Amino acid sequence: MELFKIYHPITAVPFKCTEEYMEIEPCDALKPYVRCFWGSRKAVKQDGSGAGTIDIVIPDTCMDIIFKVDFINNKIESCFCGIDDRSFATYNDRKKSITFFTFAIRFYPWGVPMFAEESMRNTKNAFFDAGYHFSKIKEEIEKRLFDVTDIYQLIVVVEKILLNHFKDRHINHVVFQAVSKILESRGNLRITNLGQDVFASSRQLERLFLEYVGVSPKSLASMVRYQYLWNEFIYHPNFNILDAVCRYGYSDQAHLCHDFKKYHTMSMSEAREYAVQHLDPKNN
Repeated sequence: MELFKIYHPITAVPFKCTEEYMEIEPCDALKPYVRCFWGSRKAVKQDGSGAGTIDIVIPDTCMDIIFKVDFINNKIESCFCGIDDRSFATYNDRKKSITFFTFAIRFYPWGVPMFAEESMRNTKNAFFDAGYHFSKIKEEIEKRLFDVTDIYQLIVVVEKILLNHFKDRHINHVVFQAVSKILESRGNLRITNLGQDVFASSRQLERLFLEYVGVSPKSLASMVRYQYLWNEFIYHPNFNILDAVCRYGYSDQAHLCHDFKKYHTMSMSEAREYAVQHLDPKNN
């Protein structure tokens, strides 16, 4: 099954598309593994006169390799972010004069092992230098970054690099089948039955998930349920919360709202208000 066709995780600002942040779909060959590329359209000049901004990062079940090019100081910073199971705020300092370019690869939770050189164990809620898990990919991409004039131009190059380093032998079929079950149920399933469905003991399944995904099956299922709920709430104008309680297996409306706020750090109405700040009125 092509899992990317039934699961579309989103950020806290799914409508955001600016010169400093845009999301671009990968080529067809990478779509099963890469959720999107994201970053700035071109190099951004910041004159230091702007006010700082705060962005909310929510659990999207994805893992990212992020590059930031500092053209003033001739530096490149890179990091790999494992799956986060909690929201956090990031501060963007606009008081510095800088010219920068940001580029990132956002992987689906099952997609990273096909490109990584190390396991995903201990990557939850953690940041690493990209070279630890992706030394060859990091090296090849960084060679191109100072010559970048456009994110679309870079994506063509990066897609070739990723395809050259694709390792289909790293696919673990037990993990893949278990993730498929989680997505098919929209995260609404009993973890105790999941091992039986994929012919693995609970202990073995836990170990494999930590190795290949970085989080437990229960944690991933809970975040997947939240992501399906967030998708439905933000994209469907006729969203009915009582129907959602039943569909996603919550005990009642209070349980649903509490679970949503646990992951989003704000109520559902506040989350929508925050998201639509970035809605282009031309497309509304």
